[in-house]
Amino acid sequence: KSAETSPSVVFENIQGCSRKCLHILLENISGLTADDGFTVEIIPEINVAVATFTKSIDTEEFVKKCSQNKRVKEFKMTARLLELTQSIKAENIPAGVSKGYLAVYFENVQNGGGPVSDVQLFPEENSAVITFCDHEGNA
Repeated sequence: KSAETSPSVVFENIQGCSRKCLHILLENISGLTADDGFTVEIIPEINVAVATFTKSIDTEEFVKKCSQNKRVKEFKMTARLLELTQSIKAENIPAGVSKGYLAVYFENVQNGGGPVSDVQLFPEENSAVITFCDHEGNA
């Protein structure tokens, strides 16, 4: 078992389950409430939702419970841990923003940041890839 486990769980094949239904299902399985236990981001383009637990929970155990849950099976959904990463892609970056500004912005603790080891700018895409010193600074 890894020393650090992702606080996020990816649900795939969510087309048969509405946002409200998914929230209730997650509450039923985790015993937490959507208001103070987790957040859900739905990515309809790829039929996926990401639940991020804000309260401490054994996400590996939660994924196991999901795979055994009758309703999850009925909806033909799957659940897996979201991989931890040290890099993120930032999009819609205004023209002229410097690497230094982005590093300072993403190191700001109030923005959920942490120490940045590298910034790669892609001005033609208005994007950048920010690499953190560890995976905790990419919330």
